[in-house]
Amino acid sequence: MKLRHSLAALLICASLLGCATSSRQSVSVTLDPTRQNTGQIGNVTLSEWDQQTGLSFFISGVPSGAALPLRLYSFINKGSCQQPGPVAYAMNDKVNTERQPIRGWSFSRSVPVALPVLLSGDYHIVVRTAATDGNVDIFCGNIKQQGPAK
Repeated sequence: MKLRHSLAALLICASLLGCATSSRQSVSVTLDPTRQNTGQIGNVTLSEWDQQTGLSFFISGVPSGAALPLRLYSFINKGSCQQPGPVAYAMNDKVNTERQPIRGWSFSRSVPVALPVLLSGDYHIVVRTAATDGNVDIFCGNIKQQGPAK
């Protein structure tokens, strides 16, 4: 039994060390709820994948009455949440979400642009419900250079 615990501890330490020494950049963006989704929280982590950016979303909830399976659309737009501009990237080839054991939903997307380009530009992320659920913007977050994601 002790060997099993020692091996498990070694694997955990090695994986943490690998994550801590990664040269790939990640940035966490807080997603603010809109008036149609008050009281909910959201976050998206943007991670560098060569010349692409991966986005991992977690949201606590959506407006009541949303149909299941939950379908959400996501966009990277020019401008900011306060002064929105046109869509720069639509990330909607896959729109299904996955319910989490803790209260909330997660989903992942990717966009064909390098993370430094997004960080140096004037962009924001929008999460929207499906047309069957009113096509409502429920979260928005400004992309800006911040500390590394934890």
